[in-house]
Amino acid sequence: MSRIAVIGAGVAGLATAGLLAREGHEVTVYEKNARVGGRAGTIEREGFRFDSGPSWYLMPEVFDHFFEMMGTSTEEQLDLTLLDPGYRVFRAPASDGRPSPSVTVPTGRAAVTRLFEEREPGSAGALDAYLDSAHEARTMAEKYFLYNPFTRLRSLTTPEVLRALPRLFSLLGTRLQAFAARRFRDPVLRQILGYPAVFLGTDPRSAPAMYHLMSALDLDEGVSYPQGGFWRVVERIAELARHAGVTIVTEADVTAILTEDAGGRPRTTGISWRDRSGDSHVSEADIVVSAADLHHTETSLLPPDLRSYPETWWRRRTSGPGAVLVMLGVRGALPQLPHHSLFFTDDWDANFDAIFGDRPSIPSPASTYVCRPSATDPTVAPDGHENLFVLVPVPADTGLGGGGADGAGSEQVERAADAAIDMISRWAGVDDLRERIVVRETKGPADFRDDYNSWRGGMLGPAHTLAQSAMFRAQNESRRVAGLYYAGATTAPGVGVPMCLISAEIVLKRIRGDHSSGPLDVATAAPTGSRAE
Repeated sequence: MSRIAVIGAGVAGLATAGLLAREGHEVTVYEKNARVGGRAGTIEREGFRFDSGPSWYLMPEVFDHFFEMMGTSTEEQLDLTLLDPGYRVFRAPASDGRPSPSVTVPTGRAAVTRLFEEREPGSAGALDAYLDSAHEARTMAEKYFLYNPFTRLRSLTTPEVLRALPRLFSLLGTRLQAFAARRFRDPVLRQILGYPAVFLGTDPRSAPAMYHLMSALDLDEGVSYPQGGFWRVVERIAELARHAGVTIVTEADVTAILTEDAGGRPRTTGISWRDRSGDSHVSEADIVVSAADLHHTETSLLPPDLRSYPETWWRRRTSGPGAVLVMLGVRGALPQLPHHSLFFTDDWDANFDAIFGDRPSIPSPASTYVCRPSATDPTVAPDGHENLFVLVPVPADTGLGGGGADGAGSEQVERAADAAIDMISRWAGVDDLRERIVVRETKGPADFRDDYNSWRGGMLGPAHTLAQSAMFRAQNESRRVAGLYYAGATTAPGVGVPMCLISAEIVLKRIRGDHSSGPLDVATAAPTGSRAE
């Protein structure tokens, strides 16, 4: 049994701690904020409960596997509701100011196929082929790439991988937007197929076509919602970790990872941290897992000579987008909006140029995501009111400032929030939306920096370009310090709650010395002698 210190109580930190505690280790998690969850946060005000982070429940098999690894099941932990429709796409109003017809994306392949055929006659066959290809790519990814610690080359030289190499090289060498454009002419259909790149923190013009596997999730399997929101997911992961024996210390700001010379290679000995009163502490540990932002871990918690990813490395990396988050409590009903809505601008390229280009700025207009969880969950808003979560992708630039309550954020953040509210009002035909807002909270890139130590204030982490995916992404173990591991969205396999759960399992593999490429056998999740027994 080792003493393990985990830095950060986001999804990755909690999941890693839980898995390692079930392995038999003595695990303590240190979280700088007053609550757990990290980016998967929550804000409560005047009877409203807002998820301030993830809101799309995708890759359900990853959640299923994690809960099984923790000795339970998704059915026991979460109450999932399949959404139908999955989401709705809104477009800019017509030249006379009237709202353009929206496009409602239904649930299930058969219904989605009918939608594609209606918008682009003859496209049904192309969609079937596209989704079949997406499922094949997803299967290969889960079997050989996502759970792979990339510690043995032979994990990528199996007969199945070698047979698939021509197809894989084609998908990796083609960009997602071009891949969709070759198969469909309708601009809305192309956007529906390209937008998942934003969930990966990148531009569909830069994301490898391998990521068309995301379409197998929302267009074929459908989108679910965990009752209670993603905060409920965080609560269950945290409770499972505690049940496994994990100690969670909040308001514990880690200031350094401590090491000693171990015969030529430094080794972790613990961490130093400050409590809410500013008093300093040292906690000894045989192993340290940092689930904090990797840039912060490497450049602030380690001395220069012990950094695997120094500042010079980060200068060559591409950040995912930042975000302006707008959480609104609205009086009265909003039947115009389903649970999930996407507001797509006509000039798609200009939108992404503003976010990722050489002269970044807040897009105007900005393609925007809107979640109305009160459409599905009556507990997130008072009776007679609606809950809206609005996400505006912007450049990862802390100079844009932070948010605040009821318009108290920076000028640029509040201006972006106002523009988003006006867009929803005009495009969805909710003329009196602004007058009905009773609660307003905003967050901007500076908040991501201050709350989560996010590199450049990004909302997700490094973008999933080809050079920042799979084995090319920052890996889960320090090359300079023995006993130091990394988990979370800023390391492999990538961004999003499912990827954070997988990163926890990769850390478990590395500590075990397991070099396998796929999900672990659930039967090996808690060996005899674990603290969970």
